[in-house]
Amino acid sequence: MIVALDCATETGFAVMNDAGALTDGGTQEFSLQRGESSGMRFRRFNLWLRSTFPELGTGDLVLFEQAHQRGGPATEIGVGMATRVMEWAAEFGADYKAVHSRTLKKCVTGKGNAGKPEMIEAVNAKLGMAVDNDNLADALGLVIWYRAGMPEGASKKKAPKAAKAREVAG
Repeated sequence: MIVALDCATETGFAVMNDAGALTDGGTQEFSLQRGESSGMRFRRFNLWLRSTFPELGTGDLVLFEQAHQRGGPATEIGVGMATRVMEWAAEFGADYKAVHSRTLKKCVTGKGNAGKPEMIEAVNAKLGMAVDNDNLADALGLVIWYRAGMPEGASKKKAPKAAKAREVAG
């Protein structure tokens, strides 16, 4: 089984069985209620992971979009959920893999800096679906990335300017 997660306040998820068929998908909201601490979001996320995917085990794979250092609450939520995903997968003996958003977008749309509408459009075209939620589209994009053989890297690294200058001079 493959569980693909786009971890955020509105988490997108997709599940692919061992035969390669999509068996579940959707979104789950983890907004805080008035007066709640940030810890309650993570507590609900932990409970949701365990109750929604109770059959996770050895040989399964959890894919999730890598959290970025955007600053503020977005970073806190992304990193907090990512650590809980890693802990949950390890607890049940499943493997896990964080996928950089540029790598994911490059695989799904052909463009590493694609926007949300482009991701939704590409996911719908590749899977023959009518997804209208960017969180679900990102989770399904992780399934597409997996089916494509998990290609790494979205772009070639550029040589530093000093190295280029030596090449020209030499």
